[in-house]
Amino acid sequence: MLFPANETNLQHHTFAQLIDGELVPGAGTSEVIDPGTGEAIAIAPAADDDQVGVAVDAAQTAFRTWRRTPLAERATALRRIADAVEEHADEFARVLALETGKPLAMARDMELDWAIRWVRHFAELDLTPEVLRTDEDYRVERHHEPLGVVAAIVPWNFPLFQSLYKIAPAILAGNTVVLKPAPTTPLHALFLGELLREILPAGVVNILGDGAPGSSVGPTLANHPAVRLVSFTGSTAAGRKVLSGASSTIKRVVLELGGNDAAIVLPDADVETVAPQIFTWTFNYAGQLCVGIKRIFVPDAMYERFAEIFAELAVSRPLGHALDADADAAFGPLQNAAQFERVKGYLAQAHADGKVIAGGTVDPRPGYFVPPTVVRDIGDDSVLVREETFGPVRSLLRYSDLDDAVARANDTTYGLGNSVWATDTIAAARVAERLESGTVWINTHVGAYPEVPFGGLKQSGVGTEFGIQGLHEFVENKVIYVPVA
Repeated sequence: MLFPANETNLQHHTFAQLIDGELVPGAGTSEVIDPGTGEAIAIAPAADDDQVGVAVDAAQTAFRTWRRTPLAERATALRRIADAVEEHADEFARVLALETGKPLAMARDMELDWAIRWVRHFAELDLTPEVLRTDEDYRVERHHEPLGVVAAIVPWNFPLFQSLYKIAPAILAGNTVVLKPAPTTPLHALFLGELLREILPAGVVNILGDGAPGSSVGPTLANHPAVRLVSFTGSTAAGRKVLSGASSTIKRVVLELGGNDAAIVLPDADVETVAPQIFTWTFNYAGQLCVGIKRIFVPDAMYERFAEIFAELAVSRPLGHALDADADAAFGPLQNAAQFERVKGYLAQAHADGKVIAGGTVDPRPGYFVPPTVVRDIGDDSVLVREETFGPVRSLLRYSDLDDAVARANDTTYGLGNSVWATDTIAAARVAERLESGTVWINTHVGAYPEVPFGGLKQSGVGTEFGIQGLHEFVENKVIYVPVA
């Protein structure tokens, strides 16, 4: 066991970075805060620029051997990683709940389950050379060559899942990795490093801490000239900086960025059925999902009842800590103090721009709690509608013409995901075809499968994750013309 299963304070545990197969301290340290209490639960190591260089050097050295390791052996390593995470699922779920604030059941049944499934899926994918053409002179083959060192940079909302769905395709393809978790949620990655040290050769995966005052670990890693690909998940603003930094060495990027996802309710929808379902995917994990519903377009005829149901659901949700016995039914905290302050600004904007019918104030208890806040009668020009509100403040938007609703849903710089809610699913599919986003769901939201590609349009991302298309982001194409004897 990594730590006692009932432990809520991890101060006793010595956390370390994984660099070149060794568990090493950071150049500095940072406190990790439980967002449900506002109190420190652990001390984590934090790297400096020199340690970033050491980690990249270690990955570069390991790449020379790892790239020649047979694909079958690399796939076996992925299966061992999945087995190890599954074996320690209780510990991982608890540490995720403590550092992210998400309910324990969500940490285990959603994040851990997805992480394990995705790793196992990538372990079964094939990178056999493809024959593109054969004639009397040549057989033309496309080979999949590894890139080299991959920088994997993950945010704080689903950090273990995001760490592993970057690591798995990267190392299956023969690359090596330097992983940097978010400063406020490093513990899952540091625990993962303890397991990977026993599974992978030294340097194949390196894990750094972040969070020391004035830290530049992320930019230093992303801009390192030896890094050949940056796989980044985070805000669009941060993604622009990654993209800009990549230009100096023409490195590849895969960016999964922000979203301002819309849900369009069609006039034939059963409001009593769809409103609670939309509520779930609007306020799941306190609204801290890049692909969660943020703008809800409701027809005039059902707007009043829809708003009434949303308000009733919002005020009925108790606030609670991630480890509470009824945490599944409770509404948890925002993950960190900076996001808490940002959402306070959204609350003020909600009162200024619309009519708040639920929530609207900060809860006084310790931690970073904001109750689900529902705003109606708000214009499309409000910052709450124009920008990604990564928190539990959501707007209900009225429409009378479906074409107008589609145009308004598309009137955004984002294009991550949208959903359509209707009784007539054929009509809903026609609306889905008109929406400008990488994914559109019908009568659900946030569904994902490891074999189905995922990515954003517009400023919601560059490149693809998941599936064979996601694996191919981690390889170079090499075409070989083989003479036909």
